[in-house]
Amino acid sequence: MRQTTGGDAFFLYTDRESRHQHISMLNIYDQSSVRGGPLRFKTILEQVEKRLGASPIFRQKLVQVPLNLDYPYWINDPDFDLEFHVRHIALPKPGDWRQLCIQVSRLHSRPLDMSRPVWEMYVIEGLDNVDFLPGGAFAIMTKVHHVALDGVAAAELTMAIHDTEPYPDKERRQRRWRAERPPRSSELLGRAGINNLRRGLRTGLTLTGKLGGAARAMASSSKEPVSAEQGKAPVTRFNQPISPHRVWDAARFDLEEFRAVKTAVPGATINDVVLTVCGGAMIRYLDSKHETPDLPLTAMVPVSVRSKDESGGAGNKIHLSRTSLGTLERDPLKRLALVRKNMEALKRANAVSARELMEIQEQIPAPTLMLAGRAVAASRGPGRSYRASHNMVVTNVPGPQQPLYFCGARLVMFTGMAVIGDNMGISHAVTSYDGDLVIAPLSDRKMMPDPAFYRECLEAAFAELREAAVGKLASKPGKPKKKSAPAKKRGKRATSRGGAKT
Repeated sequence: MRQTTGGDAFFLYTDRESRHQHISMLNIYDQSSVRGGPLRFKTILEQVEKRLGASPIFRQKLVQVPLNLDYPYWINDPDFDLEFHVRHIALPKPGDWRQLCIQVSRLHSRPLDMSRPVWEMYVIEGLDNVDFLPGGAFAIMTKVHHVALDGVAAAELTMAIHDTEPYPDKERRQRRWRAERPPRSSELLGRAGINNLRRGLRTGLTLTGKLGGAARAMASSSKEPVSAEQGKAPVTRFNQPISPHRVWDAARFDLEEFRAVKTAVPGATINDVVLTVCGGAMIRYLDSKHETPDLPLTAMVPVSVRSKDESGGAGNKIHLSRTSLGTLERDPLKRLALVRKNMEALKRANAVSARELMEIQEQIPAPTLMLAGRAVAASRGPGRSYRASHNMVVTNVPGPQQPLYFCGARLVMFTGMAVIGDNMGISHAVTSYDGDLVIAPLSDRKMMPDPAFYRECLEAAFAELREAAVGKLASKPGKPKKKSAPAKKRGKRATSRGGAKT
């Protein structure tokens, strides 16, 4: 039995009906490397069972402390049922990309059963008419509550259940596991009393030391010149209460092209390019609705503060930052330079304070943190004001750059779905894998009735930025003029496993 941290429990305390705090990962596979023909669901189920030891979250469920007097505990579920968690569905004919987007949007909209281990996995077959996939492709969508892990841990978990070759010579050693009896209420209350006493004794010393370091970091960052556009955010259609319904899509790009674009602005990173593309896409989208804002858009950017020692572990190690996207500037390269400048200022400010503030949160008593979580999730008051100060979420989770396999099938696309909430109704899950970069927007169905058009806005925004970068690089003395590579399309229509029309 292990206890959740304050950072993990916070995602429980902010969970509300129709505003659920879970994330999803979507993996799409090509079966052309599978021996003996198409995979059977039974084979997939057996493989998942072999890899349950990759993370404790697969077999552990939450136990709440009476009256929420302390953070919940994880215990090995004595009634664990793998076939409850792993489900098998198929797309209706013709099985195209739009149908997949609709299906995963519906699945992501539904809440998890929090009385069981907080994850579900859907094997989705019938992807027979997706233009960048061969026939017989399938997808696996894994939905996990944020209390169990953050985006970085989710990506690491995804990698842990895959292999680097279709059929490795040695099977991984399985971890031993045994069920645990649920603790009695009296036992939990006794632990709560001891924990809160210790936490109270540590809080004074922790606050004195940690807040001092955080305050010094913030004071030093406040001396940096801050752009005026880092202030108030405009109100857009996405800064409204959300409904229970979700829409999702994904734009695929060549990662090398993002690397090339960032060289056009000294010091820029791939993440800066991503933020510039998301800002440019949103302006295009709002322009089309005649809703152009008169202030620059802002983004919430979750930043991992996970140390090397914490790599591969579950739980949440993130700090939420806010940055301007410089969208009043319509020149894409100048906008990229603004984003780079703003992100550099954030990095200097967060170098110490992010980790310090996260550690402070771990010392807050559970009842206090629960009230804070409810205030943050409330539809009015400071929580609403905080969410409304952001126009979108952009979370970037880098993945491995070599092919991965599951049951012999090659992973061809790794993407996901983040979280949205009231007054912050769009998020972008950004992933990279094996030379591809994917930007996957999730939104509310009423706010964004046309997610495919927004995906086109993302593609157009990157194309504009790429063309500007190629022009600047070609104009440098001593540099031969290069042709711009075409934007990564959804591919040519694949007709059979391993083959495609040309």
